[in-house]
Amino acid sequence: MARKKIIEIVVDIETTGLDYTREKMVEFAAIRLENGKIKDTYQSLINPQQHIRKSSIAIHGITESMVADAPTEAEVMPAILEFLGGHPIVAHNAIFDYTFLNESSIRFNGKELTNARIDSQQMFKEVFPDLESHGLGMLTGKFNVELVNHHRAMDDAMGLALAYPALKKLYLQKYDWELKQLDNVEYLFERFLRIQQTVTTLQSELQDLKSVFKLYFEQGGTPITAQSGETLVYNSKQSFGYDLSQIKGVLEEVGAFEKAVKINTSFIDRLVGGYRLDEEKRALIRGARQELTETRNIQVIKAGR
Repeated sequence: MARKKIIEIVVDIETTGLDYTREKMVEFAAIRLENGKIKDTYQSLINPQQHIRKSSIAIHGITESMVADAPTEAEVMPAILEFLGGHPIVAHNAIFDYTFLNESSIRFNGKELTNARIDSQQMFKEVFPDLESHGLGMLTGKFNVELVNHHRAMDDAMGLALAYPALKKLYLQKYDWELKQLDNVEYLFERFLRIQQTVTTLQSELQDLKSVFKLYFEQGGTPITAQSGETLVYNSKQSFGYDLSQIKGVLEEVGAFEKAVKINTSFIDRLVGGYRLDEEKRALIRGARQELTETRNIQVIKAGR
């Protein structure tokens, strides 16, 4: 029997900024995979007919002069949509690329995309949850794929296209194992709770040991080196609280305000969804959105709550 042909389109885009409701694509690249093998590619710079933010240029290096003679969105979208066809779109943090493409499709022909969305970053997190990060560079490095000229669309798409088949194989193996566990889910939940309690106990034990070590150094103890080479030392660091209203001007002047101040996005989301703001202020905050990410988590609710 002939093997079923599985077609997936690996995509990467570069943009004028992060807010898909206001910004535009400046570069598009896509690779057609057939059963995990590269069969075709497509790429184009795009003239967004609007300003490219300096923060975005610092990432991808695409300037307004570089796209001045490139086709506009309206001119390039027919070719992009033809290449995508109805096939699944694979991208790293796919919701970002997908929402930009979807907005372009709506502007071009008044229709939303219907392609399935495959997020390789979410797959990577599922297969390797213990890694310190799950960016594209970490993914390609994990599968021994050289990622050159990072943050240009075709180079990033090619890096993902080369790493994705191996990632997909592991992900599907994990998914198959998970499906086989569904009949045991009640038992596994009990097991989960036992492990969770063990982890909590071990964390408490570690904290107790750290308290002893801290007391040891505060009593004049010197660094201790284990047989395996790790060294136990003691550090003390002082920090200050600041009145933001007094230093905001200085931080903005030296270009350090955004780095110094971290927005509490969860609080802002609750504020927009709550009842404390009038619609004008809600609209203003919604208009300031710059990035869309997606997280999926399970939650254990304590008994009696």
